Amino acid sequence: MSVLLLVRHGQASWGEADYDRLSALGEEQSRVLGAALSGRGVRPDLVVRGTMRRHRQTTDAAVDGGGWAAEVVEDAGWDEFDHQQMLELHPSGVGDGEELTKAAFQRWFEEATQRWTSGEFPDDYDESFADFGTRVDAALHRTVDRLAPSRTAVVVTSGGPVSWVAATLLGAGAEVWARLNPVTVNSSVTKVVVGRRGATLVSFNDHSHLEGVDGRLLTYR
Repeated sequence: MSVLLLVRHGQASWGEADYDRLSALGEEQSRVLGAALSGRGVRPDLVVRGTMRRHRQTTDAAVDGGGWAAEVVEDAGWDEFDHQQMLELHPSGVGDGEELTKAAFQRWFEEATQRWTSGEFPDDYDESFADFGTRVDAALHRTVDRLAPSRTAVVVTSGGPVSWVAATLLGAGAEVWARLNPVTVNSSVTKVVVGRRGATLVSFNDHSHLEGVDGRLLTYR
């Protein structure tokens, strides 16, 4: 039986002009993850990452923290959906000069997500939600095909793809995905095993390596 450990990237630079890079905390989360997995005896035979900068930085830090020597493969199928376009296509409703509070932003994000996942406006987006799911499904199949039997792969990706894999392996779709995606923790681990019955979800969003007295390392964005 083979094992896939799907890792959401460390904290990126949310709210800044260049979101696609890890914060200092995100780099720390990623190193801690690598060390924690290594401490559990995880020595991946293959590391797969998306093409985004935050995926590369998370991979580099985790490999350094874990002391891994596995081959690293890049696969764009594991990239995140375009949340910026998703927001642009659904105005926030906040007027000029008004403050966009955290609560207002959360409502905006949820409403924009609902519009995208509804499937009612597929031509408005460069990648529809259905196309996103198809892309991630294909990336999962490619990763399984790359992995020899009874081996372990670490896949560094984003919350969207992780949540889609989890939802579909549970036999669910967009509604469950929309519930899983917001709670996926930075540098969390989702475990999938692959055997004669195909791929099976074993655990979702494990972030025990981040838990501490002050919870400083635990972030969702």
